[in-house]
Amino acid sequence: MEQIYVAGGCLWGVQEFMKHLPGVISTEAGRANGTTNTTQSDYDGYAECVRIDFDATVVSVEQLMGYLFEIIDPYSINKQGEDVGEKYRTGVYSKDPAHLDKAKQYINAREDKEQIAVEVLPLVNYVKSDEEHQDRLTRFPNDYCHIPLDLLHKYKKAN
Repeated sequence: MEQIYVAGGCLWGVQEFMKHLPGVISTEAGRANGTTNTTQSDYDGYAECVRIDFDATVVSVEQLMGYLFEIIDPYSINKQGEDVGEKYRTGVYSKDPAHLDKAKQYINAREDKEQIAVEVLPLVNYVKSDEEHQDRLTRFPNDYCHIPLDLLHKYKKAN
């Protein structure tokens, strides 16, 4: 099992989308790469993100990047859907330098005239979100989500 952390706006939708992908073992809503190591509610500088535990024999980092790019506007800075602010920035974080290299290669291969705004950085200061934020769209499917419903349900695993 490997881990990677992705930020794509509001974590509710990102978690709901990612947890259904082939090769994804589990997900956890959280916040990453803030300026302080805190468990307080201020989360100064943190990005809302989702930890993805995945089986690399089933899904690659490049494939996970492709899925992330399906649900984000990679050119938008600090905004996804109606969510605006630094905590809604897009990013990929990992403790594994190979994951970061693959994410950077994926982005570099897709950049054109406009620079892609997805940050790719080592993971620091990760904080798990409270239980209210875990699997929120599973429990409250009518809550706001910036990801279109057809995409949210595109890869749902058979139960």
